[in-house]
Parts: sequence; C-alpha cells; structure tokens
Amino acid sequence: MPGTETDPATGIGTGNRTGTDNRTGTGTGTGTGAGAGAGTGTGTGTETDPATGTGNRTGTDNRTGTGTATGTDTDTGTGTDTGTATGTGTATGTGGSRPTGAAAAAGTELFDGWGFDTCVTPSLTTMDAWKTSKYRSIGVYYGGRGRGCPNQPELNKNWVTSVYGMGWKVLPVFVGSQSPCVAAEGKRKVTIGSDPVGQGTDEARDAVDRAAALGMVEGSPLYLDMEAYDQTDRDCAATTLSFIRSWDREVERRGYVSGFYSSADSGVTQIGEERKEGTSDLPTVIWYARWNDTPSVTEEPSLRDQDWSPHLRIHQYAGDVKEEHGGQELSIDRNRVDAPVARIAGS
Repeated sequence: MPGTETDPATGIGTGNRTGTDNRTGTGTGTGTGAGAGAGTGTGTGTETDPATGTGNRTGTDNRTGTGTATGTDTDTGTGTDTGTATGTGTATGTGGSRPTGAAAAAGTELFDGWGFDTCVTPSLTTMDAWKTSKYRSIGVYYGGRGRGCPNQPELNKNWVTSVYGMGWKVLPVFVGSQSPCVAAEGKRKVTIGSDPVGQGTDEARDAVDRAAALGMVEGSPLYLDMEAYDQTDRDCAATTLSFIRSWDREVERRGYVSGFYSSADSGVTQIGEERKEGTSDLPTVIWYARWNDTPSVTEEPSLRDQDWSPHLRIHQYAGDVKEEHGGQELSIDRNRVDAPVARIAGS
C-alpha cells in the first residue's frame, strides 16, 4: 500500500441419515458436492427432498434401503420413490469461492478492469481529472486503527456518491490491527492483542458501521488490510488467522462481503494454505500484492487456480509509483481488478 503502507463457497461436515424412506415425486437438477448418507425403513406419504450428494444418475430412480456414496453429483431427469422419508443429518460439499450467507442474498456489484489505491483520498477535482486515465476503480482507506494515513479530509458520504456518479467504482479498505509478527516497524504499535477473536469481531463491527456511514450498503466488499508478516511463525500465524476469521464472520453476518488484502508471500500464502485444508470463515475475496509489473488475476503461484475464482481476485502489481492525468499527479499502487466493488446507497 502507498505512503507508510508496506507491502468465497466452502461447506464442511458429514451426512448421516436414519429413518423411513419411501417417496413419490419427480425432479430435475444439477449440482456438485460430496457427502455420505444412509437410510433404512418404510412408511407412507409423499415428500419433496432437495439434496446435494453423491453419485451420477439419469432417468428413473427407485430405491429403498441403505447406502453410502461419495463423489460428484450431476442429477438430471426424473426420480420416483414410493413412501415417506424421515430422519436427521447434514450434508456438505466443497466448491469454488463465492459470496455467502447474507452477503450473497444482498447481491454484489462486480468490476473487471483497472484500479488504483492511494494513501489519502483524492479530491473530487482530481478524481474528475483522472477520468482520462485507464483506471475506473479506486481503493480508499476508510477506517481502521492501522491506517498509515488516518486523516482523510476529502472522504465523506458526498465524496463516495459523487465519484460513483462520475463512473468510478470504490474498493473500501479497512486497515485494522496487524499481525503480532508484522514486518513493518511502524505497524507494531497496532498489533492484535490477547483476544484475537473478540478483537476481530469488534473491529469488523466498526468496519461495517463506517462503511454504512459512507453510504456503502449491504453486499459491498470490505477489504481487511493485513500487511506483510512472518507466516512461518506458527503462534503468530495462528493468532493472525483467528483474528481474520472472526472479522470475516462478523462482516458476513452483517450482510457485507469479507475481503482480504496482504502480500502474496505472507498473508495470502497462509490463507491459500488454509483453503487447501478446508478451514472455514476465510475471506470471500482475495487481494494480493505481488509487485511484478505483470498484472494477472489468474496466475498467482500462492493460490490454486480454482480458489477465489471467478471474479474474486485483485492483483496489486505495482506500488508507490507516480502518475499524472488531467494535470493532477498522485502516488499510487496499481491494481488489476476482477472482484466485487462497493454498492452505493441510492444507486
């Protein structure tokens, strides 16, 4: 990040079902997932039973008894089962990232193009002048005790509404408490404390409240900025992850989309490894800093291709560079964006 800055869907569980299973009905569907289940018994009645599970089937399906299946489920056609089914259980599957929960219900606005972020929010005059550039999205440091530029005289609800009216998309960045093993010396006075879960929840509430005050409504992404840290320090990494996950949970619970910014070789590497392990409550959108001057949202070695895809990545590919457009010069970081942007009240 510039100035003093230094450089989603998974479901997990098991399905076990016991009860009586005799059903009548027809259905069509498609889906993917993995699960296991078993059922025994008899009965009468009818039931419509939506499920995502295992196996591959097409045509008519008559079944009674027990079974366990795993794999990929693509289900099209009609099925006929006679009787009723009762029981309890949970079924889960893993898949690609997407906005989940309340955030998904609220909807998101996507942007695919060029963006920049800068430590101090530019004036409306500068934003108007920069319409001559290739950029159409801007990262703004709207909150958090870890901001390198806490004084933001231009940033208010009118600014957000005005730049949106000019055609700009907004990427809200919240620089909260930092990892206990953060690399930047200037960030060590704002590190995560002894209660990372509670602290992450509290700061997420602050992030949501500040975004709402600026006119950014539910369905907007809020990007947690976690500057580069030593993810190989196991205790530090565990504390940092607890903070991030609690922040994500609360942001999503409030109807916003959890985003995460960090160095590709530190925070993003850790989060990518956690995704491979099936860890829950990870960020829905990923914003990685790899200053290689080769913008790409698909070719990041710290992430698997299928993770945070599609439309859930931002690549910050250059930092602390000066550009001038329309007679107005700024020091910026350059970004390639294919991700959700803020939804603005009244838009």
